[in-house]
Amino acid sequence: MTVISAPYEINVDDVFVDLRSVFDVPLFLKYEGLNLAGSVKLKAALGMVLAAERDGTLTPGDVLVESSSGNLGIALSMIAANRGYGFVCVTDSRCNPASRRLMESFGARVLVISRPDKERGLLGARIDYVRRLVDFDPNYVWLNQYVNPHNWLAHYRSTGPAVAAQFPELDVLFVGAGTTGTLMGCARYFREQRRPVRIVAVDSVGSVTFGGPALTRHIPGLGAGVRPELLEDGLVDEVVMVPERDTLESCHAMARQGFLFGGSTGTVVSGALRWLAGRPRGERLTAVALSPDQGDRYLDTLYDPGWVEEHFGDPRTWDAAVPATVAAPPQLVTSVG
Repeated sequence: MTVISAPYEINVDDVFVDLRSVFDVPLFLKYEGLNLAGSVKLKAALGMVLAAERDGTLTPGDVLVESSSGNLGIALSMIAANRGYGFVCVTDSRCNPASRRLMESFGARVLVISRPDKERGLLGARIDYVRRLVDFDPNYVWLNQYVNPHNWLAHYRSTGPAVAAQFPELDVLFVGAGTTGTLMGCARYFREQRRPVRIVAVDSVGSVTFGGPALTRHIPGLGAGVRPELLEDGLVDEVVMVPERDTLESCHAMARQGFLFGGSTGTVVSGALRWLAGRPRGERLTAVALSPDQGDRYLDTLYDPGWVEEHFGDPRTWDAAVPATVAAPPQLVTSVG
């Protein structure tokens, strides 16, 4: 019998989905949603909170404040409620309604930014608003997931080792790029272990993280309007950029087989499928992709036919989707074989 006293103590870290049953491709999906926050962000959220408590940055009576598109905000809401802190999440209009309601159910205050910064988009506007809050009230504590080393350290200490333990012959790991905390933590772990694992970052078309142009994006989670400060290009072997239509198609294909995953997971899976399709015929690879989130909080958006048609048109009339692109990140010269 397992008995817990805090909600974040539930975090199953060893479940993998064999996606051959869905896509007929040898790809294992590490399911990161088996915790009460429902996403991989619980690891970073808890790591940052505990570190802030240890060094005295976070003390009783303080109010946590963070910029989040949803999943980190949910995790911090849950942790703050359990540990006696207030929490203010600064998000934007792309945040799913279900995610906002979840945060509010834990007692969090959710502030929605609707006007983007001219140069740095909605993310830049969110960060600026957080800075103003912190300057206004000394009781506000900003963990700042975009620069906080405990973001990537959480995955260096847990996610990377968990994958390595289950797949000693791993050839390629696909990781979505948001703040790049998960990406950098896993990449550092495998580099320091001197494991010959190819690290492939998966990002959304319209994100500026790897040097692409900023374009309108509708699905929260992966991607950024401001280059993440945590990112080190030299730790990434290749990058796959995925159009949001491909994200939708991957999510719905998995749902038709009973697997309800979130938008970030759909993007990572789509990027992995594209990358694997470009490999030589007959090549045998052990491939793992990280699934950041569950799909229940996307029921009002990417699983809602009206929302899909409003933002992407009737799927029955779609032409061939804009192809995902595979490339080396800036300053690298590797390519798909």
